[in-house]
Amino acid sequence: MKAVRIHEFGEADVLQYEDVADPVAGPGEVVIKVEAIGVNPVETYIRSGIHMIKPALPFILGSDAAGTVLSVGNGVTTHKPGDRVYAAGSVGEGAWGGCYAEQMLRGADAFLPLPDNISFAQGAAIGIPYGTAHWALIKRGRAVKGETVLIHGASGAVGTAALQIAAAAGITSIGTAGSQRGLDLVSEQGASHVLDHTQDGYLDAVADLTDGKGPDVILEMLANVNLARDMDIAAKFGRIVIIGNRGPIEINPREAMMKELDIIGIALPNTSAEDIAVIHSALYKGLADGSLNPVIGKELPLAEVIEAHHAVLRPGAYGKIVLIP
Repeated sequence: MKAVRIHEFGEADVLQYEDVADPVAGPGEVVIKVEAIGVNPVETYIRSGIHMIKPALPFILGSDAAGTVLSVGNGVTTHKPGDRVYAAGSVGEGAWGGCYAEQMLRGADAFLPLPDNISFAQGAAIGIPYGTAHWALIKRGRAVKGETVLIHGASGAVGTAALQIAAAAGITSIGTAGSQRGLDLVSEQGASHVLDHTQDGYLDAVADLTDGKGPDVILEMLANVNLARDMDIAAKFGRIVIIGNRGPIEINPREAMMKELDIIGIALPNTSAEDIAVIHSALYKGLADGSLNPVIGKELPLAEVIEAHHAVLRPGAYGKIVLIP
């Protein structure tokens, strides 16, 4: 089969589209025919060697995929050949590899049924984006009906997922984006208010939008740029959940003290198997009833993976970037 592997850490050109052996399902394992692969920023960090996860090389990247079951190993009763599934991830490093390929192998519990109303491309947008958004907003951010959440970079895959989850839970959302296309998308996905983060002072409007209180929860995609300002605008007893960061920032801890803010970092591999099950049970219900509907921004052939790794980091995020084997 064809797959994309890295043999060394580095820039996007270390991604090699090459022939590898087909995987074989062992006891408790499942092999699927991959129909679509989701591209996440975290995979660019793993590829470059700057992430805490440093897999043994050569390594097939990829956390999210959807497809049909090809074969199952001994003891597997939850799946059968022909089933439509998506990769829900699992606990630990194994959740972060194996998807950039025509076929992939994981433990049976890492694959969940894909609702019939969800396409394979959309299925490849569930695992990391929706898992992260649900974990950040509902579990770690403790957002509840009637509260307000500010979502930075709300036009991206995690951002649109968070907007949909918030809308379904009765949580008011303020979303930011950096292009007219992105601003329109944020509005379409349920944001009550939309802000252009390319404009100077765009966060000054947040106070008026929240009657001077500030957002109860902030989902932060670029903490090295925004964290200090987040602390300034957050509501008293607010929760700032850090989802993304690309460097250091100087903050004044007194802001956190006087407002009793919770500044929370998240990393999905830290979730337990029990938490993963709870997250995906909730996501399945939302996907099946249509309240959750993954947005696909761009589809590229698997052979164009280098371009996908450049595109996922460019400003102006719009939904999910998907590779098609």
